[in-house]
Amino acid sequence: MLERFKVPSKDRVIVAEERMRGAAEAVLQRMGVSPSDAAQAADVLMYADLRGIETHGVSNMLRKYVAGFTDGSLNPNPNVKVLRQTPTTVTLDTDHGLGVFTAPDAMNRAIDRAKKYGIGAVVCRNIGHLGAAGYYALMAVEHDMIGICMSGGLGDAAPPTFGAEARFATNPLAWAAPAGSMPPFVFDAATTQIAGNKIYLARRVGARMAPGWLAAPDGSPIMESSSPPEGDVRGQDYLMLPLGGTRENGSHKGYGLLAIVTIMCEMLAGGGGWGHFFAAFQIEAFTDVETFKDDMDNMLGGLINTKTAPGHDRVVYAGLLEDEEIEKRRRQGIPYHREVIDWFKSFSAETGISFDLT
Repeated sequence: MLERFKVPSKDRVIVAEERMRGAAEAVLQRMGVSPSDAAQAADVLMYADLRGIETHGVSNMLRKYVAGFTDGSLNPNPNVKVLRQTPTTVTLDTDHGLGVFTAPDAMNRAIDRAKKYGIGAVVCRNIGHLGAAGYYALMAVEHDMIGICMSGGLGDAAPPTFGAEARFATNPLAWAAPAGSMPPFVFDAATTQIAGNKIYLARRVGARMAPGWLAAPDGSPIMESSSPPEGDVRGQDYLMLPLGGTRENGSHKGYGLLAIVTIMCEMLAGGGGWGHFFAAFQIEAFTDVETFKDDMDNMLGGLINTKTAPGHDRVVYAGLLEDEEIEKRRRQGIPYHREVIDWFKSFSAETGISFDLT
């Protein structure tokens, strides 16, 4: 997480993990989600908060899920159906179930197939937001597998390079691999310049947008530092540029990744709007697991021991800082913005549910 997006100390409220986990479960159960599904959803949210991924944790997502259950776009008790399957693949219709409690089952189906056949892949259609995609990629790592998760489709966020209309969602992609003594490699990122939820996070903490992150509604890249846009209608009030920002800086590569995630998530699932893709690769099917982990340790160790450029005190890799943050936040508590705590107070006033967050 960039420093600009962190909660300012003056607005920081520290909450213990177990207290926020319980509060999230209570909110979801109030919306009609079963206790087991609420616990699973809360685990995905707390994964993000413990790793410092505030964009996809309780702060931004829980209220959006409540809004989805309230307006009927999300189904608290979905009837998940298998549309087709082979020994190594499955296509699911999740009946508009929220991804944070339906997607773990999809990833487990991919893992089960990889255990038996070496590779497993699952696509889901008619599914809600799944939280941080890295959660699912790491599920495979726990079984000595490489895990992949993609989420997205056609949407209202990002234009193609040179375009002035949104054609894609932010289309995150996560990829994780185990190591031996080193923390696992976990890459999890939107294929736009920044994740869409960073707009809401920036408004909350007062952060500014860097040049080349966003475009004006006519498609012109905004190449100076600016306040986050006030409008909430992505694609009309603002556009989110593909990874790279401008053609000169490689936006055509981000555009290509946006298209790939769309194909793997929406088209491969048979349409139906937003989709998710999960895959697991059994390392033992390709090479010796311990040799793989030793090689990973050597590679990752080499990365963090790389000579640093001026002005920098260390080199890291994807997943390292997040792994370090888990231990710190479990020990010291999780910093939330006071506005998030105020949201829980307002939810309590409306529903009569009490929360003990302090």
